[in-house]
Amino acid sequence: MKAGFVNIFGRPNAGKSTLLNALMGEKLAIVSSKVQTTRHRIKGILTEKDYQVIFSDTPGIVEPKYKLHEKMMQAVKSSLEDADVALLIVDVRDNWEECDAIFSFLRLKVPAIIVINKIDLVKKDKLEEAGKFFSEKPYCKKVVAISALTGSNKEELLNNILEFLPSGEPFYEGDEISDLSEKFFVAELIREKIYTLFEEEIPYHTTVLVQEFKQKSTLIKIRAEIIVQRETQKAIILGEGGKMIKKLGTLARVDIEKFLQQKIFLELFVKVREKWRDNETHLKEYGY
Repeated sequence: MKAGFVNIFGRPNAGKSTLLNALMGEKLAIVSSKVQTTRHRIKGILTEKDYQVIFSDTPGIVEPKYKLHEKMMQAVKSSLEDADVALLIVDVRDNWEECDAIFSFLRLKVPAIIVINKIDLVKKDKLEEAGKFFSEKPYCKKVVAISALTGSNKEELLNNILEFLPSGEPFYEGDEISDLSEKFFVAELIREKIYTLFEEEIPYHTTVLVQEFKQKSTLIKIRAEIIVQRETQKAIILGEGGKMIKKLGTLARVDIEKFLQQKIFLELFVKVREKWRDNETHLKEYGY
């Protein structure tokens, strides 16, 4: 039996969350084309007869500008401390030198597999050039080229991970797929729709708090608060005559029902909390 922690690191938008979802065969991490979508460390537990892999999606590595960023980088630090294997994911179209600088800065003490992502978007010679560049780096044990979006070469990557994973007993029993609560995933799915529907600073100034999660006879009643920093942002999320928040609720409900495999009744409210991203009390309340 092999068992261990495999943690995913990389720049914002390299495809970490898409990779976690592909490896798990489940949507655990929300995905957006916008950077800094992932704010928490999200664990996915993949258990088979001969192995248990605990994957962690981590926030994209950034220079902290406020307390929320600091919390996000603490999640990256904790992932560095308990990793058995590191997946260093690179968008093949990114600046490789900058990626190398980030990976070198991590000072990894565990085997690292370079995952070159988005192979469906470039020509073969570009891919070979990227593989050669990273294979010569001291932290690199293997290079695997994949498309996280399509799942291409997923099995090859998994086989390489198992090669470096230590022997041991499973850390989690049964068929758990994450150590996080259903409430957490519901809040994240609502937040994903904010990234989908709203532009510019709105998604980055917003978080979601599930205040009620009650099992009724035929459905689950969910009441959630969308937290923003300014009254103007509240007005944008509500929309004229409540048009936008209704659209947000409709989109979120579809994904939440799919995730919970049950009908839900969803109520959304918008609350203003000035400068919540720099307020230690608010950040703690919102789960950061």
